[in-house]
Amino acid sequence: MGEQRPLAPREAWWAVAACVLATLPLLARHRVGLPEERLGMRLRFADGTSARVYRETRLGSGSAKDPCTLVVVFRLRLVRGSAHVLFRAESLLNTPLFVGFPGFTSKLWLTHDERDRYRGVYEWDGQERAEHYARSLWRILALVSVPGSIHYAVLPGLRRDEAIADPGPAAQGPTPEDTAAWWRVKSTA
Repeated sequence: MGEQRPLAPREAWWAVAACVLATLPLLARHRVGLPEERLGMRLRFADGTSARVYRETRLGSGSAKDPCTLVVVFRLRLVRGSAHVLFRAESLLNTPLFVGFPGFTSKLWLTHDERDRYRGVYEWDGQERAEHYARSLWRILALVSVPGSIHYAVLPGLRRDEAIADPGPAAQGPTPEDTAAWWRVKSTA
């Protein structure tokens, strides 16, 4: 996958601030939707873990012209047991931290897996935009996540729904030789 690192603090925080400002008119015009058709879907990953979709967020049609799938993983500090339920409820308040980023189209929010890791599976319009978002998001996640637990995978040219419906194309992602890839969906249920 190559070296992953966050953006410089100043650049990341400016990007997040711009995102929040861009989100306000989107919310006011009802451009942000919460579709329910994928709720409860279980995604199984190549590393042997699985998680259920507990929310989907979509901007407009949710379809990108230059599709790119982004998968982000992190493990929250101090969130165990019933605190996961509280986090999932609270996480809706985090919507302004990503919806206004240029290129965002949709996100599947996944429950914690067997290793207490959360994942977001996104579709972005443009590989560079997805990478910029992931590196900006890192600064926010670092405030609440276990050090070393934040990672992302960018799968250019692949729609999110293709990546979860047909795991074959995702095998061409960042490390195809890695059969235990945390980011590669093996199946859905």
